[in-house]
Amino acid sequence: MPHMPQGLNLTLIRHAPVQGDSRIYGRRDLAADLAGSAQALARLRDRLPDPGRLLTSPARRCRETAVALWPDLQADPLAEAVEQDFGTWEGLAYADMPDLGVLDRAQLAAHQPPEGESFAMLCARVAAGLAPLTGPVTLVAHAGTVRAALALALGSVPAGLAFEVVPLSVTRISFLAGGEGVVQEVNTCA
Repeated sequence: MPHMPQGLNLTLIRHAPVQGDSRIYGRRDLAADLAGSAQALARLRDRLPDPGRLLTSPARRCRETAVALWPDLQADPLAEAVEQDFGTWEGLAYADMPDLGVLDRAQLAAHQPPEGESFAMLCARVAAGLAPLTGPVTLVAHAGTVRAALALALGSVPAGLAFEVVPLSVTRISFLAGGEGVVQEVNTCA
């Protein structure tokens, strides 16, 4: 398991829905559908406390979501928080995805799409980005990033794949001084 952050109170927010095209978008830099999400953004903004240090994935949809939630705050990019790289699968219609057969969570976490990265690799990258952070931090990122943080908190990469993470949902995790993760809230919508 990668090195765990310590003394970090992390609030993760999955970006608003994308202006998508029914294709795998992982690293594709699509815009957020902010107009279609206006009511949900308003409810979420009213529910959230001060974000502390505000970070985002460098992806456009994450930056736009952060600005919609906190227009007066400057968010810093966290390069390690970018979505999983699906390699040659990026841009494929979901119906055209290859059939991987029956995989358990450990096998799925280790599976690496052609020219992409596995979920286990994503977890290692997210851990490296979170490791130096302390105090209250809010990160606007992707479903994969949220699942990776949950995997770190649980101490099991495959366990992170058990979670559904919907757009504009909140997940809160505290990483204690010893690196142990305490999951306080998962996939809560306003």
